Amino acid sequence: MGTMRKIILVCMLLAGYFFAASYVFAQECTPENISKVSTSTDQDFLRALLSKCGESIQNMENAVRPSRAELDRMNKAIAAFEARIKTIETDVAKKSLEIALGEKELEASLVLASERIRQFYMRSYTLNPMYLLFSSTNIGSALRTLGYQQAAVNEDKKIITQIALTVKDLEDKKKLLEDEKVTLAALKTDTDRRAASVRALVAQAEAYESKVQGYIAVISARQQEFLAQKLAGLGIPLYAMSGGGCSSDLTNGKDPGFGGGFGFFTFGVPNRVGLNQYGAYGRAKADQKSDQILHAYYNFDEYKDAGDMTIRVNDSNGFNSGNIIWSGSLNDYVKRIFEVPNDWPYESIKAQVIAVRSYVVAATDKGASSICANQHCQVFQSNEKGGTWGQGVNDTGSQVMMKDGQSIKAFFSSTHGGYVYSTGDLVGWSNTSYTKRAVDTPNGSVSGFSDLRSNAFDRDSPWFYCDWGGRSAYGGTAWLKPDELADVVNVILLASQDSSAQNHLVQTDKPNPDGTDTWDAGTVRSKLGSAAYNSISDVSINADFGTGKVTSVTLSGDGKSDTFDGDKFKTYFNLRAPSNIQIVGPLYNVEKR
Repeated sequence: MGTMRKIILVCMLLAGYFFAASYVFAQECTPENISKVSTSTDQDFLRALLSKCGESIQNMENAVRPSRAELDRMNKAIAAFEARIKTIETDVAKKSLEIALGEKELEASLVLASERIRQFYMRSYTLNPMYLLFSSTNIGSALRTLGYQQAAVNEDKKIITQIALTVKDLEDKKKLLEDEKVTLAALKTDTDRRAASVRALVAQAEAYESKVQGYIAVISARQQEFLAQKLAGLGIPLYAMSGGGCSSDLTNGKDPGFGGGFGFFTFGVPNRVGLNQYGAYGRAKADQKSDQILHAYYNFDEYKDAGDMTIRVNDSNGFNSGNIIWSGSLNDYVKRIFEVPNDWPYESIKAQVIAVRSYVVAATDKGASSICANQHCQVFQSNEKGGTWGQGVNDTGSQVMMKDGQSIKAFFSSTHGGYVYSTGDLVGWSNTSYTKRAVDTPNGSVSGFSDLRSNAFDRDSPWFYCDWGGRSAYGGTAWLKPDELADVVNVILLASQDSSAQNHLVQTDKPNPDGTDTWDAGTVRSKLGSAAYNSISDVSINADFGTGKVTSVTLSGDGKSDTFDGDKFKTYFNLRAPSNIQIVGPLYNVEKR
């Protein structure tokens, strides 16, 4: 019991520490103040509040980190103790049953004992050697009778003694059992009280963890907003006619002006769902017909005439909002879509026409909602496109792809990077029966980066293998110096050690989105100490080529190396990399100058 008292004493001390930390948290970082963040324009207030919140998160982390393991051990000890009590209860129940059975058997033994005692006393009176000697006809008979009676008397003594011992043993067991039951009841009461105390403290720790995670979620949400804004600033071409190209010098000869740097090149643009426009281009060049192309990117049952309907176009970035700027028939609308060039192979144009028509019918619920005119929906212009596109509209009638009796929402984008995803593969999206996952190569497989670059159907896209962003100071390229990449690694290591530090770890050449101070490379190194990197000399990337996703990134330098999850590395790279340099998709590779 001494051990349990020590445990409870530790718990009480920890409880006091937790409640003190809770008081500090409530005083310095209240939900009421947090609710003002989205509307306040007072930058000093925002900076001070977020700094205080960061301090509170750090205080809570410091409280929970050394205590969680101890609380977990105490909880396990209580669980083991309760298991022992259950064993004792089982043993008591077994003993009770044994005593009951013993008492039942004793009833019959007592009847026998009574008879044996009566006979014992009778034989005691009749067991007189002289009487037997004078009453017997001969000495031999008398001796035999005497021996028999003596043996009977001895047997009676033995049985009487055994029964008496049995009675005594049962009485002792019953008394011991009653004592065990009393002790067990007290032990259960005391253990339940102690267990409730420990569990309350565990709940307190978990409540703290929940608060910490809640504020980390706020920080993470801000980071995602920051990343989304950074991504939007790249102007990534989401449709084939948008123009533009990659940042660095693999194909265009741009020189950053330094050697030994690293560039991160993404395969394709972020969206991989549905028709891959440059993939359709490559398939048509390989003599595939429009039907074969469409079935490569969608699951659908049949083509069907969509019938007559009116399509309305708005000036917003979504559906059924903004002002109506055009309206007309379904095919008049399709003739005004500018997604792919007119000089592409005709079968790829027909496939795109049917995808455009299917999408607008499904997305607007047959014209019930208006549709936007830009790449957020489909790229629309008020004049007809004409040429082979117009011919494709005419030659496909009013066909749409149908799945389960409905026109499919036929998503598409410029370049998938050799892979096709279903909507269920995207974060925050639900799965759909008409989208599919596939490897967009002739044999449906990829053995490595070089195989993908040589054989993917969309390999002719100018955005198939691209680094994104750049800096005017280095020839407009997206190359990073070895020490800049080391800074990214150090940021990941520090964030892994201290989650509350995340809002200090964004890029240093832009305002901090949380309104707090951004730690420069030197500060991050000093906080890491000996774990920090000064320079990166090598990078290797592992990928799952079945799904087209980086699984891990290993970076080496200063005589050591660290390996990170592929998504985690990408997130922190995009947060920390200077200017607008980014990795924009799930599959990326590294190039070294």
